[in-house]
Amino acid sequence: MTYIVHGATGAQGTPVASLLSAAGHHVTAAVRTPSTYAGPGAAVAVDLSDTASLVEAYSGAEGVFVHLPIGSPDQQVAHARTIADAVDAARPGRVVLSTSGYTLDDPASAVSILAERLSASGVSSAVVQPRLYLENLLLPVVVGPVQQDGVLGYPVREDYAVSWSSHLDVADVVLRLLEDRAITGIVGVGALPGLLGSDLAQGFAEHLGRPVRFEAITPDAFEQLITPLFGPAASSVVDSYRWRATQPHELVDEETSAQRRLGITPRTVAQWLGDIGV
Repeated sequence: MTYIVHGATGAQGTPVASLLSAAGHHVTAAVRTPSTYAGPGAAVAVDLSDTASLVEAYSGAEGVFVHLPIGSPDQQVAHARTIADAVDAARPGRVVLSTSGYTLDDPASAVSILAERLSASGVSSAVVQPRLYLENLLLPVVVGPVQQDGVLGYPVREDYAVSWSSHLDVADVVLRLLEDRAITGIVGVGALPGLLGSDLAQGFAEHLGRPVRFEAITPDAFEQLITPLFGPAASSVVDSYRWRATQPHELVDEETSAQRRLGITPRTVAQWLGDIGV
């Protein structure tokens, strides 16, 4: 029996594949080009627009970890439906979906469609719902000024509390959920209480051993910084920060949090930085 891991060459899937392998499970990476995979276990070619390729990968699997890749809303909805159709046909033992930071508030969104289809399929499933990823702080335009000038600039207000988490934290939760089919529904992943920008800066200061201060920047200023890195995709990223500017906070629900449901607490910022060797 094997566990299928989507995106096993990327930021989300790589730590999941590593943890599964370390726990003694057989891993099969679901990737477009198997020859490019160098992680644990084996690899199988899949195409998120081809139901048959997913059915072949999922059939007989102990579990599947899946998340939707970046794309247009229409592309993501199409991929969600293809994945759901494959789960209906292949009937793997368990499916764990990560929302990749999206919420399930909009029933027409791709992650909501996929979560609803998984729930209706009768296949054991759970939904991991993180908020903002700490890995966002590793963008060169963000971490560079931290290291050079001791200034952490980010496009959230000084009073905006967020349940930040890392991909490592999400992987810890995914491993537990793949192994324990009794836990279903939503599991929120992220710091409680939420972290302010000053808390992030303090974590960097603790790790680096020197002062770091937080500086709130505007979404427009952030767009100018990241456009050379992201190209046209920068606009959709920045739109999410414009939305955040209208919100009071961005916290996971304590009742459905990993802390409450699983007894798993996410790493502190300093612990995370130490674990990734920054």
